[in-house]
Amino acid sequence: MEFQNVTAVAKANVYFDGKVISHTIVTAAGERKTLGVILPGTYHFGTDAPELMEIVGGHCEHQIDGTTETIETRAGGSFHVPGKSGFTITVQEEPCHYVCSFL
Repeated sequence: MEFQNVTAVAKANVYFDGKVISHTIVTAAGERKTLGVILPGTYHFGTDAPELMEIVGGHCEHQIDGTTETIETRAGGSFHVPGKSGFTITVQEEPCHYVCSFL
């Protein structure tokens, strides 16, 4: 996945003692996205706005708050997270690379 004509924020977003790191980009159309990597572990994120998580490398398992189903997503796959919600994501073995779009 590649993005043209974007503004990149140089300072990283660092979570969970450096085990999840992302950088924010803003497209020419004003869309905000983060590009990041998740190291092995289990992490919970809250959401304000709805999000689209696209897995571009590796794989993960996720569970959306308020559900009981754990779903595996591999590179090339994606999942939606409702706004004012959250999700738990688990990465095993290799890092998981993602693009998060704020909808």
